[in-house]
Amino acid sequence: MKPIQMHPKPESEKQAALKEDPMEGANRATGIGASLRDQDSIPDPEVPEKKPRRRFTASYKLRILQEVENCTEPGGVGKILRREGLYSSNLTDWRRARDNGRLDAMSPRKRGRKPKEKNPLAEKVSCLEKENQKLEHKLKRAELIIDAQKKISQILGIQQNLDDIEGID
Repeated sequence: MKPIQMHPKPESEKQAALKEDPMEGANRATGIGASLRDQDSIPDPEVPEKKPRRRFTASYKLRILQEVENCTEPGGVGKILRREGLYSSNLTDWRRARDNGRLDAMSPRKRGRKPKEKNPLAEKVSCLEKENQKLEHKLKRAELIIDAQKKISQILGIQQNLDDIEGID
């Protein structure tokens, strides 16, 4: 049996081992390689903003429908849908709208509450209400004048025949 000979490390290797990261051996032992430590791409913690809802113009919808209808090769429709980022349900909805002749369905619609329709009689009603207020104001003024005249005639002792005046009407 031969004795095992130990060869001392050259000086440069010893210095390199000392300069090594002290955690290097622990990382190797636990299986965490240098590949995980040296990753420069850390995931961004920011949540990306939600993409705005896409709106398609009527001309775009008609162009895509025409392109799909002219497609003769197998898989051509799928190719167009992937290229444009559309779903087959979009085509179905657009075809139905086109066939029904609804042009408003072929253009993007504003979402949310619909504006109230203005009542055609609202303007006339407001005019009549203003006129009514003016007439009520005139009536109150006339009643005050008549009350004042009655009091003055009572003070002066003048007799008024209101029955005769009312009978003339």
